[in-house]
Amino acid sequence: MVWWEWGDPHAPSVVVCVHGLARQGRDFDVLARNLVAAASEPVRVVCPDVVGRGRSDWLSDPAGYQIPQYVSDLLTMLGALQARAPVRVLDWVGTSMGGLIGMGICGTPDLPLPVPVRRLVLNDVGPVIEWQALARIGAYLGRPDRFTDLEHASHALWDISQSFGPHNPEQWRELCRHMVRLTEQGDWVLHYDPAIAVPFRALTPQQAQAGEAALWMAYDAIQADTLLLRGAVSDLLSRATAVQMGQRGPRARCIEFEGVGHAPTLVAADQVGQVVRFLQR
Repeated sequence: MVWWEWGDPHAPSVVVCVHGLARQGRDFDVLARNLVAAASEPVRVVCPDVVGRGRSDWLSDPAGYQIPQYVSDLLTMLGALQARAPVRVLDWVGTSMGGLIGMGICGTPDLPLPVPVRRLVLNDVGPVIEWQALARIGAYLGRPDRFTDLEHASHALWDISQSFGPHNPEQWRELCRHMVRLTEQGDWVLHYDPAIAVPFRALTPQQAQAGEAALWMAYDAIQADTLLLRGAVSDLLSRATAVQMGQRGPRARCIEFEGVGHAPTLVAADQVGQVVRFLQR
């Protein structure tokens, strides 16, 4: 598993930023730079490519592309960071799937963490995931798309990602640059294993509903100070679920971003500012 690091590699304060289902760790470049620049003391910002994405290896068995495997992998990464330099403060930022991994990390008792997570940012995700959003994502996830160049790829990615909300051309090109790779045949493909779609497409509405109880149990066990970010027109995290999350468990404080769906990309200044202020207050 590959991860990207910003700031002081030996800093005792660590922020782990984990991306969404079909994304990769370079999504957090802007946020990481801002966290390092705003820090009053040295900080390590660590942004993994979850297995099967970006520069991390692909699994031989696609059945492993599920949250328990990702939690295990991230625990191993935290152990490696701890071995290099002791971790005294640990914060977590998770977008969509990365938030579910964070709920598993924070809400499962007796995991071998270097220290408990102090502050948790859940970016447009909660224990209840709306089925229509899963159906929308499943319609494009794992498609064997090929592109002639980065510009072609960025236009195609925008077609399926308009729910991310407004971005200027430079912001969008930068987000897309790490989402594709050049093949030996000279064309461009998405930078993830298409097989991540296998367990995703096997999920049924009944299984998703059954999983909600386990997710609520994990959420209710979270001790970290929790901030919930929500796109005001998100189809994955409903406002009703967000309200519930503010009333139970860690009683997350919710901030909504107008004109944004699933999920805020954390590159716009207002989104970055909310996360930086929460983690460094």
